[in-house]
Amino acid sequence: MTDDDQKQRMAQLENRLSAARKAQAPKPRADEHYSMANMAWRMVIELVAGLGIGFGIGYGLDRLFGTLPIFMVLFIMLGLAAGVKTMLRSAQEIQEKTLADEAAKNAKDRDQPPATGDTD
Repeated sequence: MTDDDQKQRMAQLENRLSAARKAQAPKPRADEHYSMANMAWRMVIELVAGLGIGFGIGYGLDRLFGTLPIFMVLFIMLGLAAGVKTMLRSAQEIQEKTLADEAAKNAKDRDQPPATGDTD
């Protein structure tokens, strides 16, 4: 065996190994699962933020005026309403995006000719 022949065989072996590694490499995960989890967390944070801001404003006004926790209760309810409204807006955005993606997929599927089952 000559040195050139050995180098050539090693290069072929490296090429086969790299091809096998690429075939065995893990596929990137779909972002859809994580984006839905992110959207869920976004909705939760929006709701909690609305409640927190309402609590802070109400508590501050009650301390400022020396009243019973009437402002705190009032602004917590307003914060809850604002948080729910923001959550509904986020859900509508998700729904619109999903419907647009679905419509694009359906349009793409209509443009492709149907596959025939003839394998003779």
